[in-house]
Amino acid sequence: MATEAAGSGNGAPDDVLLSVQSLTKHFPVRGGILLRTIAHVHAADEVSFDIKRGETFGLVGESGCGKTTVGRTILRIYPPTSGQILFGGEDVSKLDRKVLARNMQIIFQDPYGSLDPRITVGGIIGEGLEVHGMGSPEERNEQIREIMDIVGISSHYAQRYPHEFSGGQRQRIGIARALVLRPQFLVCDEPVSALDVSIQSQILNLLRDLQGEFGLTYLFIAHNLAVVRYVCDRVAVMYLGKIVEQANTPELFGNAIHPYTRALMDAIPVPDPSEQRERLIIPGELPSPTNPPQGCRFNTRCAVAHDVCFNEEPPLRDYGDGHLVACHLADDFDRRGTALPQLSSEMHDAITDSVQSSTTD
Repeated sequence: MATEAAGSGNGAPDDVLLSVQSLTKHFPVRGGILLRTIAHVHAADEVSFDIKRGETFGLVGESGCGKTTVGRTILRIYPPTSGQILFGGEDVSKLDRKVLARNMQIIFQDPYGSLDPRITVGGIIGEGLEVHGMGSPEERNEQIREIMDIVGISSHYAQRYPHEFSGGQRQRIGIARALVLRPQFLVCDEPVSALDVSIQSQILNLLRDLQGEFGLTYLFIAHNLAVVRYVCDRVAVMYLGKIVEQANTPELFGNAIHPYTRALMDAIPVPDPSEQRERLIIPGELPSPTNPPQGCRFNTRCAVAHDVCFNEEPPLRDYGDGHLVACHLADDFDRRGTALPQLSSEMHDAITDSVQSSTTD
């Protein structure tokens, strides 16, 4: 029997490094001669979750669901419209920006646009050390060389420029820049989506190794569920600014409940092109975030939507062991005969094969 979730996570307070509570971010849309606000983009609405120390928490969904906005709002790149973000029990909005930057960093999606082409690699990596006044020039240079070696870029290349490196090497440089301040928490904003598959595996394995070496905590933002299955301990699925399902990774992939999550699972490619399997297809396009649907935000594309879905917003309810789902009909799927079938053993094998083929060196 489902119960309405009382909080955003299940870890004890001393286990939680980051707590996001009812985070909302709206962007104004301006128009007219006077550029008045005529609408708002609902990028994130009442988003809540906890991330435990040392874990990798995945945030997934299709483009435009608001996952990157959540990550950047956590880091105060964007100011929140409402809600609260706690880091180590401290309100992020009240922390000094330098303290925040030393403890929370980001790895950007684009390894080309995120590096200044006019600054040497050593200068890019060491910029944070200089801004924070950490050490003498000699000590900073030593830290730059050390972190370059750790991420797999020879320190002899510190005087080269970004255009002299490949995409995978540039992403390693971006990781080095984020790590040089020795932060506790990293937002990984689709860090491998712009890379070749063979390079993706190297970067993912590097991130896992660095997490063990430095005791890092990750918010891993992605749209590739095979990658998420490989690296994340827990996963939250977002749709149009809302979290619709959240669970630990084995539970989510073995017992997905929300129709949107199941459709995402079915979209995972399998290595065998001859395999035929029935898929749940999501019809239509993502609604405009400036005018999200009333009730459940997935109702315009859901094959099992009923009247209640168009009138009332479903709360996140706990179906046991922290498996949270926002769906009015989740309890009734079997009785209505519209149940989304559980993942078969063949589907489990297909997902595993897909993960291994895309993430093995």
